[in-house]
Amino acid sequence: MGDKFLDKVENNAAVRKWSKITQLEKADSLAKGYKSELWDYTRIRVTQNNHQELKEIWDQWDDEYWNPAYSCFTFGRVDLVPTVEEYIALLTYPKVQVDKAYSRAAYVPAFSKKLMNITGMSEQWVTARIKQKGECKCIPWKNLRDLILTLPDMKKKVDVFPLSIYRLMFFPRVLGYVDEAVTDLFDRLDKEVTPVPTILAETFRSLNACRRTGEGRFIRCAQLLLVWFHSHFWKIDKGHYRAFFGNYYPLKEIAAIPRRDDILKENWIALLRNLQGEDIEWKAPWWMPNKILFRCESFDWVPLLGIWGAIGYAPLLVLRQYAARQFISVTHGLAQCKFLYKGDYKKRVKEISNAWNQTRRVEGFAADPIMTPEYDGWLSRRVNDNIPGSSLEGAQLIEEYLRVVPSELEIINRILRREKLDAEKLRKGKRKAKEDLDSLKNNYKELHMSMRTAGLGKTSKQWQQEIQKEKSMGDQWKRRFCDARARKEALKRTTSESQSENETLRAR
Repeated sequence: MGDKFLDKVENNAAVRKWSKITQLEKADSLAKGYKSELWDYTRIRVTQNNHQELKEIWDQWDDEYWNPAYSCFTFGRVDLVPTVEEYIALLTYPKVQVDKAYSRAAYVPAFSKKLMNITGMSEQWVTARIKQKGECKCIPWKNLRDLILTLPDMKKKVDVFPLSIYRLMFFPRVLGYVDEAVTDLFDRLDKEVTPVPTILAETFRSLNACRRTGEGRFIRCAQLLLVWFHSHFWKIDKGHYRAFFGNYYPLKEIAAIPRRDDILKENWIALLRNLQGEDIEWKAPWWMPNKILFRCESFDWVPLLGIWGAIGYAPLLVLRQYAARQFISVTHGLAQCKFLYKGDYKKRVKEISNAWNQTRRVEGFAADPIMTPEYDGWLSRRVNDNIPGSSLEGAQLIEEYLRVVPSELEIINRILRREKLDAEKLRKGKRKAKEDLDSLKNNYKELHMSMRTAGLGKTSKQWQQEIQKEKSMGDQWKRRFCDARARKEALKRTTSESQSENETLRAR
């Protein structure tokens, strides 16, 4: 419970050998012949987070790619999962906080006592505002909001404000209320406890709940998950050097990056189902991988204690996210490690809390190829929990899936611009034909005038030459007139064909 890590760093080759042997002895999280009880389709709602962009992402994912048995996303033949190290980098926690993990205490102070300590308000004030919502005690968010605006003590203002952020952003549960469990975690943050394992635990648990029921509201740490998603699917200016500076805040930088919201749902589904390793931005550009936390004491992976329950995940599944070579991961027991803080749970919490006192880390090892020869075969044989299989038939490059598809309004605007250009060409053609016709008329007039006023003393031969010259000039202008009329007719036909084509496009 908030104890310091006692790390042991192990050699990469030794961990690879241990992982391979252990997997052969214990098998995977799901055994061969397992029949999934999960829904093929999951409808996700994120209205509690009031985050439209995440809602659109979930509408596209449909959550069917979350693999509960392995606590990771599985897109075709690609595993991805947020890691402790990635979230620590995103939230920019000081190094001293990385070495302590939160666990639910066996005995905690009364909710009213914790609120009095955080807010500085009287017991009478706090007690009057505590509400019972289902199985949990809560305080209305509006009461905390009013305190932030009116408290004269700046230190208390600063304490109440982040508590509200934790409720709104990380651990929303009951709409409009701050849960008692959130205050327990928050009360321990000043003791240099890192909330990152807890944030991950509640993220994975919420994903599991939605996947299991086939629908639900994703209410845990949604914004962080969205940032993580964008960092692995969008190639951006990396700027790795910035991670070395003390004043570098990745969330601030990421918030300024434009987001893509013009991709069709069908394209997302096809892309994620047929995702290949080369389509992924494996290492997030805002952090520098170091040693990898891969297990805790007697566990073959990393158990995570949340504020309402526990779960586990296997970082060895996603070594490529650490810019390291991917090998077979131990996953046995992951599917059975989930439990709620109900009934006889305290013994299991203590076991996990003690396990975090003896963590195991491994040094990353980069090599080419990025995967070991046996990994690909293991991945093909692995039993997943009702995850859509990949189908390379008709698959395209990722650039094609993410190609901008014009909206109906954009198509109409393009048609109108094209019609406007065609009309302008027609007007110019008519103007040119009129100018040619006027010029021809003027030349005929000049011809007649010259014939009347020309010298009458010319010989017959001279008159014949003059007439022949004028006749030749008349024929020349006649041809020019015919050409102008032909161009005018051609323009009319082109305009008619363009209008017909536009009507066909609208009909589609």
